[in-house]
Amino acid sequence: MKRTDYISWDEYFMGISLLSGMRSKDPSTQVGACIVDKNNRIVSIGYNGFVNGCSDEDFPWEREGEFLQTKYPYVVHAEQNAILNARGKSLEGCSIYVNLFPCHDCARNIIQSGIKKIYYLDDKYAETDSTKASKYMFEKAKVQCIKLEASIEKIEILFK
Repeated sequence: MKRTDYISWDEYFMGISLLSGMRSKDPSTQVGACIVDKNNRIVSIGYNGFVNGCSDEDFPWEREGEFLQTKYPYVVHAEQNAILNARGKSLEGCSIYVNLFPCHDCARNIIQSGIKKIYYLDDKYAETDSTKASKYMFEKAKVQCIKLEASIEKIEILFK
């Protein structure tokens, strides 16, 4: 008799996204992204961090202050990293799993790449202009946004 307590595809891919986000060195926000094709195969993953070739020690992690002294002009978001990490593979018709609803910059990249579904856990910036712009673009581009309501609270991974 087969197990019945296995995780769903959505929980699996969101789990990969969350695990990927744990690679981020950002002290305040860790975001991961997992891009999946229509055959439930992972095409690419990414997390938020500084651009390749730039040491994490040379750039600021601050959220507030003078613009060039904050992380914002230097960090590549998880969604953008996942799209770039696909290295030219077609993302047409794919889905992306992210723990945080995408900003307007990521929305543009998601739409341009051909991704058609976004699964997310949290929309904590829903009232910002950036998120409102994202939702407007997604609506016009017919990109489906789905708040994932997982049937489980956690996935535990033990190294023994």
